[in-house]
Amino acid sequence: MASSGSTSYNEAWLPGPGGHQFYTRTYAATGTARATVVFIHGFAEHVGRHEHAHRYWQTKDITVFTFDQRGFGRTALDVKHKSKDASYGKETFEDQIRDIEFWVRYVKKEHPDLPLFLAGQSMGGGLVLSFPTQSKPPPSKESVELVSGIIGMSPLLLQTTPVSKLLRKAGTALAAIAPWLPFPADVPPEDLSHDQAVVNAIDPDPLIKKHGTAKGLSDMLGMGENLLYGSYKNWPKKLPVLLIHGTEDKVTSHKASEELYGKLDAEDKKLSLYEGAYHELTNEPDGVKERSWDECIAWIHAHVPEAQPEMARL
Repeated sequence: MASSGSTSYNEAWLPGPGGHQFYTRTYAATGTARATVVFIHGFAEHVGRHEHAHRYWQTKDITVFTFDQRGFGRTALDVKHKSKDASYGKETFEDQIRDIEFWVRYVKKEHPDLPLFLAGQSMGGGLVLSFPTQSKPPPSKESVELVSGIIGMSPLLLQTTPVSKLLRKAGTALAAIAPWLPFPADVPPEDLSHDQAVVNAIDPDPLIKKHGTAKGLSDMLGMGENLLYGSYKNWPKKLPVLLIHGTEDKVTSHKASEELYGKLDAEDKKLSLYEGAYHELTNEPDGVKERSWDECIAWIHAHVPEAQPEMARL
């Protein structure tokens, strides 16, 4: 267990689908838990980069469960604990959706009386928004029905500056013959946040690599397009959704979030744009990160029945 002041988290290596080993963290609510959140991080990062946010959320009656995704962070790089076939960027869209379904079921089993929400950043945002729209499993209809609401944070639907069509075609062809071949994918650190300390911490971080794989990148870029231009039609009408995005995001397109918001046939939906903010709202200075956290927390609380709290468990 790691701790700081009145907040703490449990870290554990747990087997996921097929026994694949995942590095996980649970930030138990410090008071009476009102909800659980399964959080999905973005491309080429890891859950440790969101620790400050999750420590904040746990003080607001929310238990957060998160994990380094298949192909990223410690799940891919920890020599002592990782699965034998794990390597950086080695994942597929279907694997990722299956993994999310597995951990949704795991958290719901741990906290059966609490509403469960999915939240994701960037690639993770695209994944959680895609989760309930798949026309065939995974996930199952029963798994989708376990989710009380979804939050997409700067979701990857389209890139702000798309890669060329020629490069996309080459990448797709390469993915078919050499899916796990490392493929450069460098996001300039200065495009992520206005906070220079955050920018300076990117390159020295040993858990961040500047590449993916041909298959992983092809699936990631296709995921958002498939959602925006097709599978959005499968959104469950009664499933609430919150989209938040910075208007100066240089990585993922806030206009695509606006387009998806307009298309979703959801009874309860909200789009919140942060004027002038960059890609990582959770790392923006001048009160922006706190404002984005408070908005998400308030939205979750508004979708939680008052009569079903659970005492926090560490």
